[in-house]
Amino acid sequence: MPGFITTETQSHRENEEQKDPRTAPIIGAAIEVHRALGPGLLESAYEQCLCHELHLRGLAFQRQVDLPVPYKELNLDCGYKMDVVVEDEVVLELKSIEKMLPVHEAQFLTYMKLSGKRVGLLINFNVPLLTQGIIRRVL
Repeated sequence: MPGFITTETQSHRENEEQKDPRTAPIIGAAIEVHRALGPGLLESAYEQCLCHELHLRGLAFQRQVDLPVPYKELNLDCGYKMDVVVEDEVVLELKSIEKMLPVHEAQFLTYMKLSGKRVGLLINFNVPLLTQGIIRRVL
């Protein structure tokens, strides 16, 4: 529920802070956005609000970052874009979908590999409790 912290959410946030200081503040920002808005909006709304929350927390980020596809010594512009890159090291792929499918995680991992970024968060905002919609990967 918006405006409401559950014990599970607080516990998850504390565990993330102990695990990886790169992703903990990002997850905290995403939880704040989800708490305020809840599920059911378009991905673009969550992206804009999350970027505002990252800014409020003093985190540097880029939105809609071009991702060329390397092929035979060329970098081809095929229209791929990473939703958000935080502190030039964490890839965020944002979703607002009914159910996360293997293709979503495959796309996310490919973006990480192509970008050379080792840390990423795949976040689905269309869930009752945001911690159920976060997949964290380190390559």
